[in-house]
Amino acid sequence: QVQLVESGGGLVQAGGSLRLSCAASGLAFSRYTMGWFRQAPGKEREFVAAINSGGGSAYYVDSVKGRLTISRDNAENTAYLQMNSLKPEDTAVYYCAAGLVGVTSTLETLYRYWGQGTQVTVSS
Repeated sequence: QVQLVESGGGLVQAGGSLRLSCAASGLAFSRYTMGWFRQAPGKEREFVAAINSGGGSAYYVDSVKGRLTISRDNAENTAYLQMNSLKPEDTAVYYCAAGLVGVTSTLETLYRYWGQGTQVTVSS
């Protein structure tokens, strides 16, 4: 049984930082591209970032470039999203996802496995 479990969300002031983790089990983690998506209240879920299976290539939506950094530790079967200089518009539920896809894959339908999400709230 595949499980992706996110953690690290919370409430932070604008300009602050959070580090999200996504612990994976039940899959060959090092074979999968890992992605982070988010869904803000009243909006559709959107792509945030992805990292390829080996961790050597990453891809970001323009709105988070320079502020959010995706990484992974294949020995620990865990993906991360370091979030700096947070803005109120970053408030959303953040989901991690795994797929046998290219690192520039932004469509959520291409990712096979999903976590339950973790809430990030940025206050102004």
